[in-house]
Amino acid sequence: MAGHSQFKNIMHRKGKQDKVRSKVFSKLGREITVAAKLGLPDPAFNPRLRLAIIAARAENMPKDNIERAIKKASGSEQDNYEEIRYEGYAPGGVAVIVEALTDNTNRTASDVRSAFTKAGGNLGTTGAVSFMFDRIGVIEYDADKASADAMLEAGIEGGAEDVISDEGGHQVITTPETLADVTKALEAKFGEPRKSGITWKPQNTVAVDDEAGEKILKLIEVLEESDDVQNVYANFELSDALMQKMSA
Repeated sequence: MAGHSQFKNIMHRKGKQDKVRSKVFSKLGREITVAAKLGLPDPAFNPRLRLAIIAARAENMPKDNIERAIKKASGSEQDNYEEIRYEGYAPGGVAVIVEALTDNTNRTASDVRSAFTKAGGNLGTTGAVSFMFDRIGVIEYDADKASADAMLEAGIEGGAEDVISDEGGHQVITTPETLADVTKALEAKFGEPRKSGITWKPQNTVAVDDEAGEKILKLIEVLEESDDVQNVYANFELSDALMQKMSA
């Protein structure tokens, strides 16, 4: 029975992973389509599309899926997506930013508001919490792609704001406006990065207790399950005990 139960657990886990993988591909495909529609369908002349493709490759999205998403932008059945940002507070006074790409703003707003309410949080207006974050570009490379000095030198030459290197790899920080140009400059020296994109970085983090931490994690999980939600950012810090519980 133990072996049978273990097999069922493996199958359940694999099914969940496959579902998550499918949802990730769907969101990446949506971003690729929007990027291709807003500019040229050629990543060499469309910085946003280039970054979207890098993000897709980082998640091992098949080449056929990427090409299909690009073609969809010029197809007769193309969807019209609108970019929307939602801001609010989760339990513990934690600030949350939700980025969405939606073809139905009423549906998305209702889903996001419901998620906040059920978690014991509050959805605010645009600008309610974004002042607590910095909008930055981040380019990541594996540690073995270059030495810290070489990455720092290349980053400075390329126009980066900062370079952080440790055993986990290199993080090159840029402004949102210079992200594409710095990425292109680094690619010429070190190849395609493992990640390149624009993010919201908290200026400070809020320490929360385990009860609030679990509610916040559930809120983020519910938000990320929405097909319309692309990214979720929050400025909280979990306790060591809850971190250990999550990794167990």
